[in-house]
Amino acid sequence: MNQSNSKVIGLALLVILILISLFSVKFGAVSISIQEIGNAFTHLIQGTEITDLNERIFMQIRLPRVIMGIFVGAALAVGGVLMQALFRNPIVEPGLIGTSSGAAFGAAFYFVLGATFKLNLGEWTLPIAACLGGIVSTMLVFYLSQSKNGGKSSVVSLLLTGIAINALFLSGVGFLSYIARDPQARSITFWNLGTLSGAYWEGLLIVAIVTTFSILLSLRYAKQLNALMLGEQEAQLLGISIFQLKIKILLINVVMVAVATAFVGVIGFVGLIVPHLLRMINGSDNRFLIWSGALLGAIVLTASDLTARLILSPAELPIGIVTSLIGVPVFIILLRRTNYFF
Repeated sequence: MNQSNSKVIGLALLVILILISLFSVKFGAVSISIQEIGNAFTHLIQGTEITDLNERIFMQIRLPRVIMGIFVGAALAVGGVLMQALFRNPIVEPGLIGTSSGAAFGAAFYFVLGATFKLNLGEWTLPIAACLGGIVSTMLVFYLSQSKNGGKSSVVSLLLTGIAINALFLSGVGFLSYIARDPQARSITFWNLGTLSGAYWEGLLIVAIVTTFSILLSLRYAKQLNALMLGEQEAQLLGISIFQLKIKILLINVVMVAVATAFVGVIGFVGLIVPHLLRMINGSDNRFLIWSGALLGAIVLTASDLTARLILSPAELPIGIVTSLIGVPVFIILLRRTNYFF
């Protein structure tokens, strides 16, 4: 990894993120002027009530939505970096090993049966339910993919087990949708499509805290993940406990991705594409990939959300549709260029 290149890339990504964020807060079904944005912040600083409609839209809807996109995009991208580094395979991402489907099942369970089981922990109920679902599904994949000889996970067994567990939990989401009432069914549909339209300040605070802490914690294990790229035996010779490293990285990934999924639904391809692009730009050093992945993931999701709001304005597409439409062709091109097809 070239340190000077990393600084230039980081600065460029930061500038792009700021510019796209400014476009995103300004444009949408309602265009908000720079003056209205400034007035909204003035009211906030002075502690006075905001009466102008556009200023209220900016402060209560548009701004938390954009910031939520930044943190969720960072979480999904870093989750992809961690999974690909841990399993030393470029086609692994959180959604492929059951985290997203498990989190969606946990959230759907809360929506439909939360009142029955008296699940109420305030603002943390939904993310906790999603986290538990994501942890259960990911650990199932990890446990069931272990070989009988030595307890090691091959990539093929991991992905095949992930497909099976994904199908299991998605069928559970389907069953809960079947027995749900109309408001509950709409909430579950929100999950399956993914959207930032439901962002609010309290939920944003939860996502921001969990994502920031998880990214900082994952940076502590970047060197160990670099050593793991040499092979498990080589990493063990360097004094790294492979089993403990896998458990720690999986837990970081599950909590980070599940909490993000809890508030915006299932959004695919961000964690798959972002690490690929960064490796093509500046190599495979995870110390670089983690923090730059957070920036590029934020850019990708913010830009996708802006596209989702503008393409059918004043209506909007679910963001999961946009990321899939963009992600599928980009991923196929990357696969063909890097010879991952057999």
